[in-house]
Amino acid sequence: MEENKSAILVLQNGTVYKGKAAGFQGTTTGEICFNTGMTGYQEIFTDPSYFGQVIVTTNAHIGNYGVKFQDEESEKVQISGLICKNFTNEYSRKMADEDLNQYFTDNKIVCIYDIDTREIVKQIRDGGAMNCIISSETDDINALKQQLAAVPSMDGLELSSKVTTKEAYYLGDESSDIRIAVMDFGTKKNILRCFTERGAYLKVFPAKTPLSELMEFHPDGFFLSNGPGDPAAMDYAIKTVKDILELDKPVFGICLGHQLLALAADVNTFKMHHGHRGINHPVKNLISGSCEITSQNHGFAVSADELKSRADIEITHMNLNDNSIEGIALKNKPAFSVQYHPEAAPGPHDSRYLFDQFIDNIKLAKNN
Repeated sequence: MEENKSAILVLQNGTVYKGKAAGFQGTTTGEICFNTGMTGYQEIFTDPSYFGQVIVTTNAHIGNYGVKFQDEESEKVQISGLICKNFTNEYSRKMADEDLNQYFTDNKIVCIYDIDTREIVKQIRDGGAMNCIISSETDDINALKQQLAAVPSMDGLELSSKVTTKEAYYLGDESSDIRIAVMDFGTKKNILRCFTERGAYLKVFPAKTPLSELMEFHPDGFFLSNGPGDPAAMDYAIKTVKDILELDKPVFGICLGHQLLALAADVNTFKMHHGHRGINHPVKNLISGSCEITSQNHGFAVSADELKSRADIEITHMNLNDNSIEGIALKNKPAFSVQYHPEAAPGPHDSRYLFDQFIDNIKLAKNN
């Protein structure tokens, strides 16, 4: 890694930061957001839900345990860029395949480091979500500001079609009596692993697959995956979920899938001030009364005010930091969803019971 190579970060509010460059030499743009996780940076970088976003890591050291390809949550790095305090190229993990700088160079990811990430996080918390631009190839701030002005807002942006699988594929034991159709809006590998570990046979479908094609798989249940972008901009997915609900088969949604389930039930979503991203968010299970420490990554949420007036939808989980909606269940359909990530890669495993709950719903439906 070249020493003292410079880079510039410009925020949408006009603030300029000068730091050092790592990874690919170039220019990148995206919505800036911060993640509070103390570990799991590779899983974060390869999560398709981060497509189109520039990540600020609140952990001071990034790169210190290198990269292991087995830990990837998708087939490539999905973030648009990285902002961190200390970019550490020497790693201690004996099982690592390569250093983070080489990984970023190979994946053409631009990084800026050696800047005050605490100040940047405060700006996001106070000012809300905004776009940014990072460059390690030019120091022309006016030109960078002009380029940044042309970057679209995440609000109203449909991105799942850019990260979904191009072709349907299968996972798990073909002889299993539990068949799950996965709507891939940007799914993570560990979510799929949590299903196959429970004996399910999966067919993972592209985001725009119509219900008629899904039914050719003869699924016992449907999973609505996580993914990037604004759920309200996904008319095609909302329609498919509405069609799925008419079947009265078990449905489970995570993150974007949770938002799509709400939209299909005619409950609106909204863009949050700065979102939830980290592995330490407390969520209360309103059914059991227990608290779960959860992994989260979302910038949109379901309207709490609209849900309170809906007798046909139960609020099952609530965020204890801001009382935002973290889980719902339809009372007249075998469908439920959560806003957070129970597969937790990275993160705690407090919420993995939800995969068991979905499998149990499928078994119950098959026996009736």
